[in-house]
Amino acid sequence: MARCHLHKFGGSSLADADCYRRVAHILLTHGHADDLVVVSAAGKSTNFLYKLLNLKESGALWQEELQVLVGYQQNLIEQLLGNEQARQLRERLSTDKAQLASLLSLPELSEYQCNQVVGFGERWSARLMAALLRESGVAASHVDARSLLIADEGAVPRIRLDESRERVQRLLAEHPDERLVITGFICANSQGETLLLGRNGSDFSATLIASLADIDRVTIWTDVEGVFNADPNKIADARLLSSMSLAEADRLARLGSPVLHCRTLQPLFDTEVSLAVRSSYASHTDFTLIAPKSDAASAPVVTNLNQVSLLSLEFNGTQAQTQTLDALNEAGLNPLAYWSQGQHKLELAYTPELSRQVWQLLEAQTSELKIQSITEDRELGLVALVSSGAGSYRRSFARLLSREARPLYQDQLSLVTLVPKSQVNLLTQKVHRRCAGPRKRIGVILLGVGNIGEAWVELFGRARDGLKRELEASVELLGLASSSRAWICNEGIFGEDWQARFEAEATPWQYEHLFEQLALLQADELVALDISASAGLTLQYPEFFARGIHMVSANKLAGSGPLPFYRELKQQLGNRRLFWRYNASCGAGLPVQHALNDLHNSGDRVEAVGGIFSGTLCWLFEHFDGIKPFSELVLQAKELGITEPDPRDDLSGRDMQRKLLILAREIGLELELEDIRLSSLVPEALADIPLDEFLQRIPELDATLAQQFAAAAEQNKVLRYVASLEQQDGQVNAEVSLQWVERQHPYANLTPGDNVFVIRSAFYQGNPLIIRGPGAGREVTAAAVQSDLVQICRDLLQE
Repeated sequence: MARCHLHKFGGSSLADADCYRRVAHILLTHGHADDLVVVSAAGKSTNFLYKLLNLKESGALWQEELQVLVGYQQNLIEQLLGNEQARQLRERLSTDKAQLASLLSLPELSEYQCNQVVGFGERWSARLMAALLRESGVAASHVDARSLLIADEGAVPRIRLDESRERVQRLLAEHPDERLVITGFICANSQGETLLLGRNGSDFSATLIASLADIDRVTIWTDVEGVFNADPNKIADARLLSSMSLAEADRLARLGSPVLHCRTLQPLFDTEVSLAVRSSYASHTDFTLIAPKSDAASAPVVTNLNQVSLLSLEFNGTQAQTQTLDALNEAGLNPLAYWSQGQHKLELAYTPELSRQVWQLLEAQTSELKIQSITEDRELGLVALVSSGAGSYRRSFARLLSREARPLYQDQLSLVTLVPKSQVNLLTQKVHRRCAGPRKRIGVILLGVGNIGEAWVELFGRARDGLKRELEASVELLGLASSSRAWICNEGIFGEDWQARFEAEATPWQYEHLFEQLALLQADELVALDISASAGLTLQYPEFFARGIHMVSANKLAGSGPLPFYRELKQQLGNRRLFWRYNASCGAGLPVQHALNDLHNSGDRVEAVGGIFSGTLCWLFEHFDGIKPFSELVLQAKELGITEPDPRDDLSGRDMQRKLLILAREIGLELELEDIRLSSLVPEALADIPLDEFLQRIPELDATLAQQFAAAAEQNKVLRYVASLEQQDGQVNAEVSLQWVERQHPYANLTPGDNVFVIRSAFYQGNPLIIRGPGAGREVTAAAVQSDLVQICRDLLQE
């Protein structure tokens, strides 16, 4: 059965005896009897060994420092092992000390001998870790990686994969059911001479051996919990990522991640090996899993480099840029990012460590690549965002760039810019807050699940993902309520089966219970959508506002309620910095209130507002020709669903009176409903009788209206039921009534069912502003509610 896990521990995880015990505990509690283990040198041992070489090279005394290093290793042995194992390791350490002293006493050391000196740290760690595991009663052996990993020499050793794989597989077969502790960082050439795998070499050893051994999972145990979406030492609210794709991790590593190194990740490509990054100091905590493949866009990560080198190349050929990028790619020197300045200039960003190597390559190929000049700027830093969905953050990132910043470079996985060094930290914080920080969650509660409510849920479902990208926040439907039942769901309500789920999940409710449930929702803000005609609900608006809940109203009763109540609502909004929008309460989706607000904000003064605000009454009078009795039109409209269930709710004009009051208050007039004169189409004798009786007696409307129609026709005019308001010299004249209007008037030629609003202001005198279109209907009203919701979300996110 194939082995499934390899654990790698770095020097910080093996710094002292307690650390070794912690590592042993991890291996015994998080591992299996046949796990592989790769270790770095303990603590600062490798630095100490380099120091010995430097002292030897400079002619200084190194003997005392060697004794300090050996003493450190000996103390670890004494603290961790019992008598017999301690004795064996002390003897091996004594032999190693003599060998080190012999090497350091040579007149001159070869590169292989220097590598041999530096590699002692890993060998000591592997030997001690295996002994400690045996002390704990499990089978364990230490393995010198020079017997496994064979490499050809180069700037970085190039592993002979086939030969090394054969050696690894043979080792595993010879040691079944045994933990093998393998040295990191070192390998050997074909003559057995020591080679070093370079910076982060032990991590590379781990992933390389895992790929050669067909291991399922590599865990790199380190001193951090995993990969964060920003450097937690610089960003206070940086969050640990639970997962990311290998491609994202690779791009992040290339852009300067302090946790990952791109070379470590290379052996994992084209394998099924996953990589976990965990803290050896807190093995019980969450960690980051890097998967070979990932279909979902992971959370964005923001990273930076405090210094980069920007190489500016000028060419005298037209294809030179492409040829240069190809040459760099072939040499394995791809830039962090690049910017093309026309055909003859290319800017390349590199780490300072690589820039010299790149410069040398370009200088060597100046003629072939038609390079005219190369200049370098080292006063810049890099800020980048990494995500498989990087493109969706481009606009947000771009908004934050200063004038000195390079335009955003974008590839499939990242957005990159360069800025002056002094701006790196501030821009990193801004990008994290805007793109990668905790996204504000705005919860929506729909009050009213009838026709318009259904249309809004469908509209919201289509717009939800785009809204999330546009607002850079999560806007979620968390509650539905009808007049008698409610369903509150913190996980969010979505999907085409929402109605069936509402029927199954909704329970009877009262306001006190509803508010208790809303208080438990995990949302930064709540917005209630009142898509009802409930007077009782509008009376609860003060309680919604008192609990910090914003409101969108299609219900016109609150906006046209008693003036003291209206003033109280407005005062609450100002005191609590809350938002209440009610464009849908008048004109459905027509932008009437938007237009009035724009006029006010521009310094204009609205002098008159008028129009036909009822689609039902528009339909009736557009069809009323004096031949067919008006009562028959009303009954026909009722059959078509154009009127309210009780047509008197339309014919009374009360609905238009309320809408005119809403507009009056919107332009700053403090009016009551009674301040607007109302001439109802319903005779007083028919106003309060039962509906059935009214429908029987409805022909009593006909004589008066036929007479009005004939009188208006004699003057070449038509009948329209109109709302009008004028203010002049501090006097306000407002009424809703049947009027005769010229046949050329905007009120006279409407599509049946339309609304029309005519606005006259100081700027719009002889040629008033006219807004016309459907003033009712489930889709347009739902769209108006959605527009108000989006505007509230924008206002909240700008605070």
